Amino acid sequence: MPDIPVVLITGASRGLGRGIAIEAAAEGCSVVINYASNAAAADEAVALCQQAARTPGQRFVPVKGDVSSREDRDAVLRQTLDAFGRIDALVNNAGIAPRIRADLTETSEASFEELLRINLQGPFFLTQALLPRLADGGRILNVSTGLARFTMPGYSAYASAKGAVEVLTRYMAKELGARGIRVNVVAPGAIESDFGGGVVRDNPDLNRTIAGTIPLGRVGLPDDIGRGVAAILSDGFGWANGTRIELSGGQNL
Repeated sequence: MPDIPVVLITGASRGLGRGIAIEAAAEGCSVVINYASNAAAADEAVALCQQAARTPGQRFVPVKGDVSSREDRDAVLRQTLDAFGRIDALVNNAGIAPRIRADLTETSEASFEELLRINLQGPFFLTQALLPRLADGGRILNVSTGLARFTMPGYSAYASAKGAVEVLTRYMAKELGARGIRVNVVAPGAIESDFGGGVVRDNPDLNRTIAGTIPLGRVGLPDDIGRGVAAILSDGFGWANGTRIELSGGQNL
């Protein structure tokens, strides 16, 4: 039996991360489903991955840990290696939006620091810790946001943190190229998910307003991102490196 690729996806118990995990399962990968606190949601994600699996021997392992914490990062890495012995791909998906939308003049230092710690520091240092065990020829995919290209009041701190993730991606691609590791960043537009309190999904007026800014006439779904990420991680996308891929339906062109 050929080796089954192992993908570690952070923040994979819900929203975009869950959609990415399901598509990775459908593509024949084993998946480490990282989650911060909701074990029931992680178990549900495992069950959905099992339903999507198509290759004998695939496994789906939930691993608890806040990847913005050094202690938890070490635990996530240790449990992943205990389960699989190696990692072939990393998707740095875990992140938060502002708890309360705040303009530049209203953003507190505590909120700003939290956004940086979870959205930037977490991916930076998880990748650093993982690199000695990431397979040569492996893949890293970071997750940014369409808000790093277009603007919306109340998201300056969040978008700045994600913009830094895009710069980090280029540096990772440059530094890791000698090992054949390719690094890209995906930037989702507005998505119907529970991210940010589910506001795009649950507020019909906001949903319609945003849909009006998208040429395809609707906001995105988690499956739109999951399928896109599966394509980016595939061999067919193998010549993309250090590249920003926006999956927004053309929002705010």
